[in-house]
Amino acid sequence: MANALRGEPGRQPDSAPRPRPGVLNIPPYVAGRSAAPGGAKPIKLSSNECALGASQKAMAALRDAAADLHRYPDSAATALRVAIGAFHGVEADRLVCGDGSDELLHLLVQGYAGPGDEVLYSEHGFVVYPMVAQAVGATPVRCAEVNCRIDVDAMLAKVNPRTRVVFVANPNSTGTYIPQADVERLRSKLPADVLLVLDAAYAEFVEAHDYEPGIAMVRATNNTVMTRTFSKAFGLAGVRLGWAYCPPAIAEVLNRLRAPFNVTLPAQRAGVAALEDREFFAAVRAHNGKWRPWLEKELVALGLDPVPSVANFVLTRFPGGAAQANAANAHLTKRGVLVREMTAYGLGDCLRITVGREDELKALVAGLKDFLGK
Repeated sequence: MANALRGEPGRQPDSAPRPRPGVLNIPPYVAGRSAAPGGAKPIKLSSNECALGASQKAMAALRDAAADLHRYPDSAATALRVAIGAFHGVEADRLVCGDGSDELLHLLVQGYAGPGDEVLYSEHGFVVYPMVAQAVGATPVRCAEVNCRIDVDAMLAKVNPRTRVVFVANPNSTGTYIPQADVERLRSKLPADVLLVLDAAYAEFVEAHDYEPGIAMVRATNNTVMTRTFSKAFGLAGVRLGWAYCPPAIAEVLNRLRAPFNVTLPAQRAGVAALEDREFFAAVRAHNGKWRPWLEKELVALGLDPVPSVANFVLTRFPGGAAQANAANAHLTKRGVLVREMTAYGLGDCLRITVGREDELKALVAGLKDFLGK
């Protein structure tokens, strides 16, 4: 009986519950590495986290929340939504908060797509987009980019009567962006019943005058959503906190689908405090504005090919292709410097590097110089 209960390793007994068709075809998400060889503390430049950590005010709010851990959080995240609304100039009643913006991406597809439908995304966009499509039985459709930049015409060419959701990461996972005029052209040519999701996770870092994260378009249409996160510029990746700005009808759908207490009490308190700390937020932007160009310049001097970025990371190509990128990654890892391998994004000849602290970036450049024999 014991052997029958155990079954064969890696194989489900015929009597076991079976997942819905297609579920096992979803590749598990692989996060940026956090561990260095030998257990040494690494220089982690693999996940586009905030170089300056989290606001002291947010950390204090998180500690103070410990006294109320026996209480359920506000299911509506009222104080947090009010704070987000005041910071970004948006209506609090059109905001839905989530367990990171990832949860909201899942909920949007769950609410608006299913078997037989298609979900469009750009070829180097966030790897979660095809995953959430497959999770609801929809078909993910990849659209070509040009020079690691979203191509609006390529996306429009893929639209058909089965298209239900279009994901646009702006800035993209490559660090590039498309201007507001291109986003407006895309929206104007999409059918009215297709949901456009503008994933603006890195919006706080963009300084380009022709960029708009999506607030104006959400306000002007009833078929566009903008998602944002506290994981990057606010340094709260560890508490998992995101939000969506929606037309009222879509906000209602998300509120019906989300779990009753999907944003924890500590996360809500930390989020409010982070928004109140304008000085820290300004320091984060200033740091990125200084050190991202420095990193790009150093990579060019080494003979590498960085993609111009507006985010808090730099994607760089290696002239020797995937073999050289993999070897460079292995060399950096041995030195305790962790960067992002990009094969899952269709960019095997590239590595993606977070804009970290000055000492971290200089250690990275020293490692690359050693690898390249410079």
